[in-house]
Amino acid sequence: MLIRSISGIRGLVNEDLKENSIINYANALHEYLPEGVIYAGRDSRPSGGEIAQLMIDELIRLGRTIIYCGIVPTPTVQYMVHISEAVGGFIITASHNPIEWNGIKFLREDSTFFHKEDCEKLFEIADNFSSMKKYPNEKGMLWEEKNAIYKHSVKCSSLECIDLDTIRSKKFKVVIDSVNGAGADALPSMLDLLGCEIIELDCEPTGVFNRGTEPLPENLMGLSKEIVNNNADVGFAVDPDADRLAVVDEKGNPLGEEYTLVLAADGYINTLKAKEEIFISNLSTSLALDKLALLKSCQVKRSAVGEINVVNKMNEVGSNLGGEGNGGVILRECHLGRDSLVAATMVLNRMAQSLSPISEIYNSLPQFEIVKDKVSVKGINSDDFLSKVDKYFQDGEKNNIDGLKITWDEKWIHLRSSNTEPIIRIYAEAPSKKEAEDLVLQVKNLI
Repeated sequence: MLIRSISGIRGLVNEDLKENSIINYANALHEYLPEGVIYAGRDSRPSGGEIAQLMIDELIRLGRTIIYCGIVPTPTVQYMVHISEAVGGFIITASHNPIEWNGIKFLREDSTFFHKEDCEKLFEIADNFSSMKKYPNEKGMLWEEKNAIYKHSVKCSSLECIDLDTIRSKKFKVVIDSVNGAGADALPSMLDLLGCEIIELDCEPTGVFNRGTEPLPENLMGLSKEIVNNNADVGFAVDPDADRLAVVDEKGNPLGEEYTLVLAADGYINTLKAKEEIFISNLSTSLALDKLALLKSCQVKRSAVGEINVVNKMNEVGSNLGGEGNGGVILRECHLGRDSLVAATMVLNRMAQSLSPISEIYNSLPQFEIVKDKVSVKGINSDDFLSKVDKYFQDGEKNNIDGLKITWDEKWIHLRSSNTEPIIRIYAEAPSKKEAEDLVLQVKNLI
């Protein structure tokens, strides 16, 4: 069964994501988007070429002009929609799912992902699609865009919020682990423009993922080893569609995805001498960003979990920088989407502002530990359980825009019901791991 959400659709290839489903969604996208050009791209999964071809062929039969970027990061397609007059786009990717999965993400005219109401309408059209539909007499056209990565990289290297000359003068030695995904060509291209010496690890866009697909610390042992062996300044790791970035220091220690946004924000504030800026992150993102912002006369506002929710909140308050604690950095100056190329550029910008290595820069930031857990609520009403937790913690600031979050000055706990299984996800953060674990244990004991 296809999984459908604000992240589009995804499923097991040939089991859930079948040819007729793909054609249905091509027709639904055609019907939903206004007249005009559509951009397309994919990650490196072996199944991606065939799925992209099915989508493109059907859209051309329907009279659409498609500009196909090939294997590129998800944010590259977003950037191309952003700088063009295209009416939308789609990316064939299953993000961090294993190789046997694939999916489709859908883009609006403003280059952001489909909103909740867009997805609901698109799914409704796809569900009611009739194969008896007649095609127009005039077919559309296919154009190949071979320079999308270069255009995206040039934009990142010319951001106003970085000091390009200083970054280039540092000649940073960087190890890149692209997990043989969509960032395999893009990250080296980007860092080459920034004057870096590049050591590539799994930078062939084969779709053969030689480690866990998410850039989590436990999946980055190979990267850590290469950094130490090559005496590199830093290491960067991405997921298969290259919208998230994890940073590993010069000693081979993963800094955790939570700190990618914090490092980017620190460099951003220093470069622009930003004051009273508002940064947006989701409810499950580290308190380190709030504490940093407070030190620099800025502030943080929170959205529900999910990239489009962060983007919508950024638009609501006029924020220029936002993101999520999974390594996702969103910079309005480039486009409104998580972008590993932007993130890498901004982290190097922060490194260029100091004579200290990345490990010392990280240690100078507010330090917190996040614990992520889950609890089964099978046979229990989730809302009743959340209400019980709410009553148990009498003090603390409460937020219920996305489950229940309770925040104290130096710690927080966030509970969210899963959409797909009878569990509640529990995230907690505190200055030490033990304090965070104690918060999670208190909640689990309420079952």
